[in-house]
Amino acid sequence: MESSVVELSLADTAHRAFMMPLADRPVDMVPLANSEEVTTFVTEKRRIEHLSGRYLLGLALSEWGCTDLSYLEVQRDEYRAPRLAYIQGVWQRTPLPSISIGHSGSHAFVALAPPEIAIGIDGEPLERSLATNAFDLMAKGEELAELQVKPQRAMRMWVKKEAVQKAMGLGMHLNPREIQLSIDSNNQLISIRNSKVQLDYYESNGYRIAVATTAKSDPMMTAEDHLLEETRMAMDANPEWGVGCKTNRSGA
Repeated sequence: MESSVVELSLADTAHRAFMMPLADRPVDMVPLANSEEVTTFVTEKRRIEHLSGRYLLGLALSEWGCTDLSYLEVQRDEYRAPRLAYIQGVWQRTPLPSISIGHSGSHAFVALAPPEIAIGIDGEPLERSLATNAFDLMAKGEELAELQVKPQRAMRMWVKKEAVQKAMGLGMHLNPREIQLSIDSNNQLISIRNSKVQLDYYESNGYRIAVATTAKSDPMMTAEDHLLEETRMAMDANPEWGVGCKTNRSGA
């Protein structure tokens, strides 16, 4: 692991999270970068954020035990939530860790969790604040009233809600006002949309950082998964059905 990478000490040691400074790198030096997506970025800042996040993800996966990145790619679902997958044609079935990628200020963030757990990470510089006229966009009711009394907690609340949005795989499709939190707690278990989400807050290396985890729903199936499932169903429906050559040894 490079000296510029910091591993966060998480409450749950089954999960891992890392941060490192943003840095420009050639696309061909970042195995998990999407070169086609990189060409669409309008700003240099967005390009560097993407490359730094994917580079850090590669380092984190090596620490997790995924040492050969040539078989892997990052896919996105309809909500733009990232997931790790095998490149089509590899036909690997070993479960891969759940991932979350983020960037803010001068740093990129990556979090990993076991395959059955969805994870979200978000970070913001400690010196960054949130304008009071934005409070009612992220909170309502008693939570909003408490936030107006303690405006210094606003950015702390924001990173926690962003982490929950990522762990739920919905991003801003999940209204932050729906996420009801304790304004002061560092560690809490919340209920949202029939899910239980563990939320942990940290302050490290000049950043506010939140990590959220929840049990994963049914995994998104790849084209290869669908083909294997169709093959299994065909074999179950017809015991005589098979793949490859069939040898008849009667009379041998």
